[in-house]
Amino acid sequence: MLCMSNASKRRRLLSWSLFAVLSLTAGVAFASGGGEHVAEAKHWITTDTARVLNFVVLMSLLFFVLRKPVSNALSGRIDSIRDELDTLEKQKADAEKTLAEYETKIATLDSEVEVILGQYREQGETAKKRIFAEAELHAAKLEEQAKRNIDHEFKAARVDLKAEIMALALEKAEELIQEQITADDQDKLVDDYLNKVVA
Repeated sequence: MLCMSNASKRRRLLSWSLFAVLSLTAGVAFASGGGEHVAEAKHWITTDTARVLNFVVLMSLLFFVLRKPVSNALSGRIDSIRDELDTLEKQKADAEKTLAEYETKIATLDSEVEVILGQYREQGETAKKRIFAEAELHAAKLEEQAKRNIDHEFKAARVDLKAEIMALALEKAEELIQEQITADDQDKLVDDYLNKVVA
């Protein structure tokens, strides 16, 4: 309701401004055209009345003819700007929703990494116990070989775990960067557009 009253106030103000500009322009032209009677008569004559009436009729006609097209053009422009702002607001809301989803995924990613680490530790401990049990049954030579196997498995598990953690961390960093760039670009676009509209 407030937007409609502001729009109608703007239309009225524009209409009256247009009428005033046309009146002043025609008044200047009217005043500059009657120089031949200045020396002859200083009182109001019938031709002056006719000129004033012609001027008033012409200005009224121009005012009523041009009032609607100018008003419609401006209201159309206002509506298109309002629609574009609504579209930008929807895009911003969608981007914020997507950002929240990715932040949730990133938060769960840390817990998934902990689960994976726990599984690898469990697997390592199980392998260690099994190898120690076999090493006790075998001779002293096989016990040394079993220790080497344990060390090798732990190193391989650590390498695999580090590689997986690095891949997950890179994916997480890429998502964060993409989301930050998208949010900044949206804010910048909205600010630039608002600056153009205000200017």
